[in-house]
Amino acid sequence: MTAAAIREVRAEHRFDWRAFDAQGIRRRGTVIAPDLSTARAMLKENALYAVEWTRRGEARPPNARAADVTQFTRQLSSLLRAGLPLASSLDLLAQASKDSERNKGMPRIVSTLARDITGGLGFSSALARHPAQFGPLYCQLVEVGEASGALSAVLARLADDRERAAAQRAKVRAALTYPVAILLLALAITAALLVWVVPTFKQIFDGFGAKLPAPTQLVLAMSAAAGRWCVPVASAAGACGFAARRVLKRSEAARLRFARAALRLPVAGPLLTTLCAARWSVRSARCCPQARPSPTHSIPSRTPLATRGSIARRSRSPRNCGAACGSPPRCATPNASPKRSCNPWPLRRNQAPWTQCCSTWRRCAIAR
Repeated sequence: MTAAAIREVRAEHRFDWRAFDAQGIRRRGTVIAPDLSTARAMLKENALYAVEWTRRGEARPPNARAADVTQFTRQLSSLLRAGLPLASSLDLLAQASKDSERNKGMPRIVSTLARDITGGLGFSSALARHPAQFGPLYCQLVEVGEASGALSAVLARLADDRERAAAQRAKVRAALTYPVAILLLALAITAALLVWVVPTFKQIFDGFGAKLPAPTQLVLAMSAAAGRWCVPVASAAGACGFAARRVLKRSEAARLRFARAALRLPVAGPLLTTLCAARWSVRSARCCPQARPSPTHSIPSRTPLATRGSIARRSRSPRNCGAACGSPPRCATPNASPKRSCNPWPLRRNQAPWTQCCSTWRRCAIAR
């Protein structure tokens, strides 16, 4: 789906209304809806009967915080796990979020999702129409959950991942608050000294009529440059930053070139590469269940007997003993005598590993 199609579907309008309630009291207000029929239905739900409508133009896109998206994900996972259908769950969340005074954008987003689902659109496609709140990874995981029938589990895993990431960001932010504040204060004091204090001393030094040392001349030159170029350089830096942000936001090719250039930096490049690899590993671990080998898998016959003995020493369960030593020998019987039962047959050339396996089997049999 193209960006133009997404914008066309997401377009909502502001409607000013005048209505009467059940007691006949005249009321007025503003509602945001995709069309007039939806706006009428929203007023009827609140027992309001509109008599006048005025269209005020296109509404701004809804905005929601990351914490609100995480809470929505957790609540939707709980409702789906309880057995409610997806459309009904979204309607319940939309009604519950409307009562909250803290988040104003999330009710609009959830209501839009409910309308899209009712209209026959897939849940992942409906989420993709809100890229500011639901990223590509979020939508792709939801699509996987829809295809596999484990949407509630995927949403719960997404909520866990988002909560863990938010906790880590909070810790990093708390740890960096004091150093960043000290650094900004030092920069502000240095700039104030260069702009206002040093020029005062320059007049005093000029009255001496003597040649100034090189460090003093360097400080005076820095003060003159700061006073002359401070405002133009700051304005140019702000304009360049704003333009670069707009270009990176609109052009995928520009983002790709910027990412490649960042990975080639001398010091930050390897750090960014390691960070990306760690994020990919964490995402993969969150998305895929942990793969554990089956205990009934046997060791290939070409495995050396010393390896079999070492695996048998590390294992305590009867199944793993069988995987390490093959079929249980007579020493697996608890009442058997070690001298008679620990027969190295048919591996007479490697009696020590087979004896270790026998002792492991004996321990397993006693544990049973």
